[in-house]
Amino acid sequence: MPGTTLDALLKRDRIIIIASLAAMTLLAWAYLLSLSDTMAAGEEPMRSMDGMPGTDMPGMPEAMLAPHVWSPGEALLVFAMWSVMMVGMMLPSAAPMILLYARVGRHAASQGAPFAATGVFGSGYAAAWFVFSLVATAGQWRLERGLLLTPMLESASGLFSGMLLLFAGLYQWTPLKHACLSKCRAPLAFIQSEGGFRREPWGAFRMGLRHGLYCVGCCWPLMALLFVGGVMNILWIAGLAIFVLAEKVMPGGQRLSQAAGAILVAVGSWLIVRGLF
Repeated sequence: MPGTTLDALLKRDRIIIIASLAAMTLLAWAYLLSLSDTMAAGEEPMRSMDGMPGTDMPGMPEAMLAPHVWSPGEALLVFAMWSVMMVGMMLPSAAPMILLYARVGRHAASQGAPFAATGVFGSGYAAAWFVFSLVATAGQWRLERGLLLTPMLESASGLFSGMLLLFAGLYQWTPLKHACLSKCRAPLAFIQSEGGFRREPWGAFRMGLRHGLYCVGCCWPLMALLFVGGVMNILWIAGLAIFVLAEKVMPGGQRLSQAAGAILVAVGSWLIVRGLF
């Protein structure tokens, strides 16, 4: 009877993990949708001012274009926005790795040598993207200070957009991109290259962190493209998330990555030429 109960719990563990990943992803997207609607509503009054008497007064454009100074609370909210966005975008592509850890962990538990909880491994993976979110927050602050972003957090410069697109496209063809993508596409090979899973919590966290860092190395230039289409543009966010998932799980993902890189280089080059001339 105890063995039967343990087997039932272990089988149910996979369902619980899948449900948890799905719930966190849906909650993240719900938050992003709500935030996008709030920002869009806040931009409407600014749009309605166009053409109003007094808006062409001397000094008005300069005053309205002055960069907004962030408070510590605003900086924390921007970091939270990026962190939640990364959860919504990256958890689906991390699911195969997390489920593999859970599967091996179930087998180890049935043999009387359990691993650290799957959540510990997943927390390490998330920590890598939280570090990226911190860097993205600093980048957003700097771009806002340079007046390179609109109020909806999209590029205000065609030249800047072209440079980002060109860089992201070229990166898709680099050995570093290939190496990182290979680690993300083959979870089992990653585990073998790391010498197997770690049973202790700190070891499991570090392994999750290492896998997350490979994913950051694979995708960070694509995440930078959020500044082109709009950090709060839900369709743009979804498109990037779907592409990241596709290049990690679809057959021929490497070729898909390079094909997308060629397109990005072409579009970026066109925007740069148009911006210069």
